[in-house]
Amino acid sequence: MALAHAILALLVNCPQSGYDLTKNFEQSVGCFWKATHQQIYRELAKLESQGWVQPQTVVQEGRPDKKVYGITPSGQQHLAEWITQHCDTMPIKEELLVKVFVGALVPVPVIRQQLSHHRQIHVQQLEHYQQMATEFQHSPALSLEAKFQYLVLRRGIRYETDWIEWCDEALACVQEDS
Repeated sequence: MALAHAILALLVNCPQSGYDLTKNFEQSVGCFWKATHQQIYRELAKLESQGWVQPQTVVQEGRPDKKVYGITPSGQQHLAEWITQHCDTMPIKEELLVKVFVGALVPVPVIRQQLSHHRQIHVQQLEHYQQMATEFQHSPALSLEAKFQYLVLRRGIRYETDWIEWCDEALACVQEDS
């Protein structure tokens, strides 16, 4: 997936400024796709040159004018065509797994600290996702769009849960050897 597709996805329902897009990126697709502020602004310029987004200038009192980007019909068509294409699974790139793989090179407490730290990160992310899930669960009837978003959130919850369980298993395993 290209960053362009993630940005277009965020603009489908709501035109946004680059600043708002960056902020909303982290709270939505940022859970599974990372991008910096600079990358998002560079990509917006490319999307504009391709005719997939159209900016509108919004005049602000006492502050510089801002550009609000909306997806164009050709941008929506491109996104829809991209959705129909098969996608490959992404290879795993986890620094922690490399460290554990060669963990015998350092004292066991070093690896246990790495595992504990990683576990805590996943616990915090899981709590964040579970909080987001309550918003969906309090809605009596979800729209099709909300159902798809909820499915992605559920995948994130399962991902974090699996990481926590694996960290617990790994910590128990190396505890036996210390």
